[in-house]
Amino acid sequence: MKLDDQKLRELGLAVIQVETQAIAALAEQINDNFVAACTLMFNCKGRVVVTGMGKSGHIAGKIAATLASTGTPAFFVHSGEASHGDLGMITRQDVVLALSNSGETGEVLTILPIIKRLGVPLIALTGNPSSTLAQFATTHINVAVEQEACSLGLAPTSSTTAALVMGDALAVSLLEARGFTRDDFAMSHPGGSLGKRLLLMVGDLMHAGQQVPSVPESALISAALLEMTEKKLGMTAIVDAQLRVIGIFTDGDLRRMLGKNLDIHKTAITEVMTPNCAVITKDILAAEAMQIMEKKKINALLVVDDQHRAIGALNMHDLITAGIV
Repeated sequence: MKLDDQKLRELGLAVIQVETQAIAALAEQINDNFVAACTLMFNCKGRVVVTGMGKSGHIAGKIAATLASTGTPAFFVHSGEASHGDLGMITRQDVVLALSNSGETGEVLTILPIIKRLGVPLIALTGNPSSTLAQFATTHINVAVEQEACSLGLAPTSSTTAALVMGDALAVSLLEARGFTRDDFAMSHPGGSLGKRLLLMVGDLMHAGQQVPSVPESALISAALLEMTEKKLGMTAIVDAQLRVIGIFTDGDLRRMLGKNLDIHKTAITEVMTPNCAVITKDILAAEAMQIMEKKKINALLVVDDQHRAIGALNMHDLITAGIV
């Protein structure tokens, strides 16, 4: 069979349109049942146990991960494994969130009597409010879709998307209700670029001590260039007698100076430095330092203490190396 480019585009667009309509229809389900589900999870003294089979199981795993990373302790239990020992993970302090589009998934229904015996609240996400699972649940959220995006109407597509979006709605609503902050989020995401952006401070990355390029305000341009060359940060601080920063001299200042035909062995650095330069403190996020550099279109920043004395230096290369950019 020969591929038809235009036909492929049309099919792809049709899928997106069907699933978009399915998501839009969920707005009607943000009702009292949704509030009841949020309340059960908010008041849960244990953890939210999310369960499902097949494609619903994959979505359940994602919902559990989202809940856990946004302030609601949660984990996924495979419904098929639950009746073979994994039900021992569920305690009387927990809440169970069960996913099944039909609401009649055998493996899910098998564990319902045990959930009831434990007295554990059950939240059901199904596409059938009349199903066994929906009727058994403490509260039920209807995630029914008009049609699957699959042209055969068989493969779980729109239905799994709808369940996933409803899971996100629950997680984010709980995040807001708990007053979950950026710092809280960072503590559960220490790895990767996200964690670095939320956790790394300027003090963690800056060059300090003898690595900080600095010359006195009485220095000549030649001395400043030697300091820049030795410290290899593309800049140097200009400091007064109390070691307070009064300016900065960068590679950019050097390029702008070249057209002035100045004698670097006779000209004071204060004549070509950038006075009142942007500075930062060591206790701000490295990501904020990056934003300052981007906004001011500069590649380096001096780090100062509360006396405006240079205690560190940071450049864009440091941020790139650390994975902030």
